[in-house]
Amino acid sequence: MHVAFAASEGVPFSKTGGLADVVGALPSALAAQGHQITVYLPRYRQTKLTDPRTVVRSITVPYDDKYRFCSVVAGPSANGVSYYFIDYPPYFDRDTLYGTPAGDYPDNAERFAMFSRAVIEASKILGAPQIFHCHDWQSALVPVMLRTFYAEDPAFKDVANVFTIHNMGYQGLFPGEILPLLMLPWDLFTITKMEFFGQVNFLKGALVYSDFVTTVSKKYSQEIQTTEYGFGLEGVLRNRAATVTGILNGVDYDEWSPETDKYVTTKFSPKDLAGKAKDKQDLLQTFGISNADAKLPVIGIVSRFAAQKGFDLIAQVMDRLAREDMILVVLGTGDKEYEEMFLRLQKQFPQKIAVKVAYDNTIAHKIEAGADMFLMPSRYEPCGLNQIYSLKYGTVPIVRATGGLDDTIEPWDARTGKGTGFKFYEYNGESLLLTVKGALQAFRDVGSWQVLMRNGMARDFSWSASAKEYVKVYERARQARAAAV
Repeated sequence: MHVAFAASEGVPFSKTGGLADVVGALPSALAAQGHQITVYLPRYRQTKLTDPRTVVRSITVPYDDKYRFCSVVAGPSANGVSYYFIDYPPYFDRDTLYGTPAGDYPDNAERFAMFSRAVIEASKILGAPQIFHCHDWQSALVPVMLRTFYAEDPAFKDVANVFTIHNMGYQGLFPGEILPLLMLPWDLFTITKMEFFGQVNFLKGALVYSDFVTTVSKKYSQEIQTTEYGFGLEGVLRNRAATVTGILNGVDYDEWSPETDKYVTTKFSPKDLAGKAKDKQDLLQTFGISNADAKLPVIGIVSRFAAQKGFDLIAQVMDRLAREDMILVVLGTGDKEYEEMFLRLQKQFPQKIAVKVAYDNTIAHKIEAGADMFLMPSRYEPCGLNQIYSLKYGTVPIVRATGGLDDTIEPWDARTGKGTGFKFYEYNGESLLLTVKGALQAFRDVGSWQVLMRNGMARDFSWSASAKEYVKVYERARQARAAAV
């Protein structure tokens, strides 16, 4: 099959979170199974291309106020995957992808409407796929436009659309008057299409118009059909339950493995764990922690700072957690209130918590390799990748049992020697504290802890199995489209 991905970020070209990792890895896994894959991304300021070539000089995108003209630039083609970038500097040549700590860019609707329309127009020139695979609200107008503007276009009559939700919490909500500005028909502004409590909801449009909907873990595909996790769209998803499925994200072990990691001081493996102690020492030095007892367990966090990640629980119990024999190292950036919270905690407990407010891939690798445990107390987590990376590095995950965290981590049982980490269920500080204390207690038994480390390191979450599941969904989507036509 020819599958065209449309997404707002993808490594190694642009990244704010796990979406970029998926868009960076899944296309290669599909291409390895014989499929033709095209990936469309915006060309941001952070997008570095060694030999860019303009392949479509001009695409006209109509707006209510005036026409805008973007171009398409070809990036590298590797491992059967072709990359194309929608180039319009007034929209994409900015410091960050979606907004600043103060909030989203006010023209995000126009920015990603252009991206969506340009992807469709570019594919008419560069090769229409059999499947559009779109990701999150930023590309949600692709399925909407395919079934409205382009419904009669013979180039797309048989083209199916699969839409993946990476996070229901981000839906692309805009005032209703954005529809005429984007030249979208007013009849989309109904409760059965894109209207959502008086606003236009891009994500809802994709859920209504896509042939199949996937999300990034089985547990999360069930959770988003409930009031607690559906963010108001649970009814739309329940109505489409037969076409909603969860496929667990894989990870790229070429990038995330202690045996080959180019960012860490010392390589190590399940057979020889000695290098992890040296990586731990390097990690502490990176965070400016000197004279620390090498036997103290280090708990790592690498995250976007956002309400969903459960950091309010850490604030609730940090005064008691600081009494424990441990060090917490934190790397992340995001909402200002959480950046300030972690910096405040660092001042309050300088011997117990060290924080770097930044996105830094090298330090992220050092945390995975050098920490003893990895903390993810998320309120909700569609899949999560860091807990899977952590397993490979023998860095034992401590997670809340939600979404992909619940799917990927098995509770440790010291009596049987089975399990890969520690989980808590109730979303409150006490549950978090008790679970961390349990992990710290288990850490004291060196022999048992190494069994636990090796259990995690033996797990395989590579992309090949997930890619096969996506192919099944693509085939079902094509059948559904053929039946509809």
